[in-house]
Amino acid sequence: MLFAGVDAGGTSTRVAVHTASGARAGYGTAGGGNPAAHGPAAAGEAIAAALRQAIHGLPPDSVTASVAGVAGSDDGFAAVLRRVWAEQGLTHSPRLVSDVDVAYAAGTHAPSGTLLLAGTGAAAARFTAREIDGVADGLGWLLGDEGGGFWIGRAGVRAAVRELDRGSPGGPLVELVTRRFAVAGPPRRRADQIVRMAQADRMTLAASAPLVGQAAELGDPRAREIVREAAERLVASAVRVHRAGPVVLAGSVLTSEGPVRRAVLGLLEGQDPARCVVT
Repeated sequence: MLFAGVDAGGTSTRVAVHTASGARAGYGTAGGGNPAAHGPAAAGEAIAAALRQAIHGLPPDSVTASVAGVAGSDDGFAAVLRRVWAEQGLTHSPRLVSDVDVAYAAGTHAPSGTLLLAGTGAAAARFTAREIDGVADGLGWLLGDEGGGFWIGRAGVRAAVRELDRGSPGGPLVELVTRRFAVAGPPRRRADQIVRMAQADRMTLAASAPLVGQAAELGDPRAREIVREAAERLVASAVRVHRAGPVVLAGSVLTSEGPVRRAVLGLLEGQDPARCVVT
């Protein structure tokens, strides 16, 4: 018997196939599989591409159970996954859960605790007996996800564009954003080009999040402000729902070494009433 697990977020999708003993039998990756960010069709295609890689060379009918943790999904997306599984020859449709469930289970064996997730999006969730019983944020890129990758990238690009609009040469943040968008010319022209590119593909803003951390490390004052504010917003979400147990950090913003992760860890350690333990 084989078991498949899916972790689909706004930036990337991963599928792993394991034996009953836990040994990995297959693995695949693809682009973002978040239907809210990319649309159900594109998200389904990304998950299908990762699934094909993961089961390559394996008998599909040996996959007897699957769990798909998908950011931005709703009940309707389950039908998309059933179709994808059937097209790949898998006879057992996957159980659809949120990326929050998958991230918490991957981070700790404790049945009760808190997840603080910051990838492309951001959310905090309290778990009791492995069931979610409290959520903060996770409201999507347009109205929420404060402190997540999209929020950080948008704040950084916005700050750079405003500097260019004022005709300022800017500092490290402006230089990094200009290079990332590959624009040239006078400051205002560069600002206009960046705006048009961001409007054409909003995910370029999420992809710009690492630039803010890099600029902060180089001493850019605005980048440092964004890092501080992102950390404060993330920790505020965690504190809202935390009661007891470990605090699991998940998502690329918090699992990658950098100023946001360090700032979040520092703030969590200062939350004595919450007695946060980061795993």
